[in-house]
Amino acid sequence: MELDLAEALDVLRRTPAVLDTLLRGTSPSWHAGTEGPGTWSPVDVVGHLIHADETDWMPRARMILEQGEDRAFEPFDRFGQLTRFAGWSLDRLLDRFAELREANLATVQDWRLTGAQLDLPGRHPELGPVTLRQLMATWAVHDLSHLAQIARVMAKQYKEEVGVWQAYLSILQR
Repeated sequence: MELDLAEALDVLRRTPAVLDTLLRGTSPSWHAGTEGPGTWSPVDVVGHLIHADETDWMPRARMILEQGEDRAFEPFDRFGQLTRFAGWSLDRLLDRFAELREANLATVQDWRLTGAQLDLPGRHPELGPVTLRQLMATWAVHDLSHLAQIARVMAKQYKEEVGVWQAYLSILQR
């Protein structure tokens, strides 16, 4: 499926509300659980999404629009949220994410990107040549990936409790 920017932005616009509905007001056992050592909790994932919106998606999009592939993107610290948002409450993270995402999407819409602009090149420090189109598609898929991750982490909190039904619950097998 070819990128339809309006559709991708629609997914990106919904992510904060999905997370808010799923997580706000839940017990810490739901939003602080992990899949084991070295894995992320739903709180960590929300922090990661904020960190990515601040330091990855928008700076890289601006770099493509302003500089093209002349300069490689700054490497993204995929774990930066672990220190940056240490001590933040889930509610504070959800509020920050909603505000930031709304502002970022308004900026993208204000750019009124054309097909030619979406095809502009950039340079990833590890992956090499990329386009703005690919960056925008990746942003949407990144959100969906982390929504699935949060659902999986939450489901695994009851992995042992479901007993023999584990055989029918594919989310518990990953």
